[in-house]
Amino acid sequence: MNKYWYKNAIIYSLDVETFKDSNDDGTGDFEGLKGALTYLSSLGVTCLWLLPVFDTPNRDNGYDVRDYYKIDARLGDMGHFAQLIDAAEEVGIRILMDLAVNHTSVEHEWFQKSRADKNSKYRNYYIWVEEKPDDPEPNMMAGEGEKGTSWKYDKKARAWYFHSFYPHQPDLNLSNPDVQKEIFRIMHFWLKLGISGFRIDAAPHMFKEKGKMDFDGDPHEIFRHFREFVETQKPDAILLAEVDLDPNQYDKYLGNEDQMHMLFNFYVNNFLYLAFAREEATPLAKAMQRMPEISEKEQLAVFLRNHDELNLDKLSKNEREEVFEAFAPKENMRIFGRGIRRRLASILGNDRKKMELAHSLLFTLPGTPVLRYGEELGMGEDLSMEGRSSVRTVMQWANTKNGGFSNAPEDKLIRNVISGGEFGFEKVNVSDQHRDPNSFLNWISKAIDYRKEFPEYGWGKSTIIDTGNPKVLGHYIKSEKGIGIAFHNFSNKKQVIDFDLSIDDELKDLSDTFGNIRYEPFDPKDGKVTLTPYGYRWMHKRNLYL
Repeated sequence: MNKYWYKNAIIYSLDVETFKDSNDDGTGDFEGLKGALTYLSSLGVTCLWLLPVFDTPNRDNGYDVRDYYKIDARLGDMGHFAQLIDAAEEVGIRILMDLAVNHTSVEHEWFQKSRADKNSKYRNYYIWVEEKPDDPEPNMMAGEGEKGTSWKYDKKARAWYFHSFYPHQPDLNLSNPDVQKEIFRIMHFWLKLGISGFRIDAAPHMFKEKGKMDFDGDPHEIFRHFREFVETQKPDAILLAEVDLDPNQYDKYLGNEDQMHMLFNFYVNNFLYLAFAREEATPLAKAMQRMPEISEKEQLAVFLRNHDELNLDKLSKNEREEVFEAFAPKENMRIFGRGIRRRLASILGNDRKKMELAHSLLFTLPGTPVLRYGEELGMGEDLSMEGRSSVRTVMQWANTKNGGFSNAPEDKLIRNVISGGEFGFEKVNVSDQHRDPNSFLNWISKAIDYRKEFPEYGWGKSTIIDTGNPKVLGHYIKSEKGIGIAFHNFSNKKQVIDFDLSIDDELKDLSDTFGNIRYEPFDPKDGKVTLTPYGYRWMHKRNLYL
């Protein structure tokens, strides 16, 4: 058993309903995903993160859960899910489930009982007040300048309930021990079916002050109990949390190796886009230097785009405007006053050099890389779709009907298929890119192969290299498994930097292993590193793997 498999995993995020339809009803399903596992395995994926698959009214992409013990019937049944787990195991792919327990759907049985009877035990499963607070909590889903409250009046209950997100998603009272026991039961159920852990949705919101929700002692004790419970049930299972906070808060959620195993690195993600917008490495280098030291049992997950908006709230207002101006100049490209609702390829102008640069960073920045479905093809978005749905179009498999996603009539598809233009399925699809040795898909597969060959990027401690050039990011990662060095040129001009090997006695006998072109071999006596426009170079110390 490899308890630390997540340190060097290649995680691939997808929504089952938009990935592959096997029965032509217009909605992706477990059977369709099962048939695509060989594709994912050949790409180099070792772990799938599935967006919510629970029974749901589906008013928020499945994050409004109606029953944690039932599967969304559109995707299949429990038998199909069990078959998927077995098939994934056969090709060496683990599965993480999205667990949204900050809130439920208003249709959940707990909430219906809670609102129906003031004296029911379920009343305390949620956060109720009989008088609306004088200073209502602003709502997360309100746009900039909008007045939105997190309190909703329920006529049947004759009381107000708290919701961090949409009004149809009442927050659970996590301070209630009975609610915590319910979550343990849910985790136990799915772990026994063979999954490898959970992605914990909206983790910081579980501990916010919400009316009468009152924790007895340290609220993070909940996460310590989660960790202990999960590892008791399945020693190699993990918890990956969505913690969109400043890095000085990361330790609170990692704890002393006793809370979350992994956190998404939203902070670095924000400053990565500021670096892209300025074509300067400095914002990213400064962000990396703020990262806490990660222990052997902990990890940060690195990503370029996720399933929501590109949330830029870690940037200052002026910095955010810079990124908006560069990558979302039109108002319909923005959302909530803080985010961009476009995919990476269109953000970067479908520029192959920039797309390679971005993914080279994804695979060499300290942490575990997370790919979003279709990212390996350079899929775009559909801005005609409402809100976050713009980046949730169906997977583009082939230049055939509905992009090969489904044979259903187009008006029956769960989401739009992008057709026409530079991002349409006619030009961007798996089948065509498979047959093109120079395709972006094949480049991604090759980059993943190199990432797996040099595991230090997932294990080591990162150090920023002073390149003397604000356009070039240099960093090296050292661990017992080796030393990896990476240089990235954020500009559209050739750059030559001096690499001072004296910063670390072990930085010698370096050899190039991967880059955007075949560069002249690095000469340690000369110490100069050349990078073409938007170029990248990976180097490693020789003989560490013998």
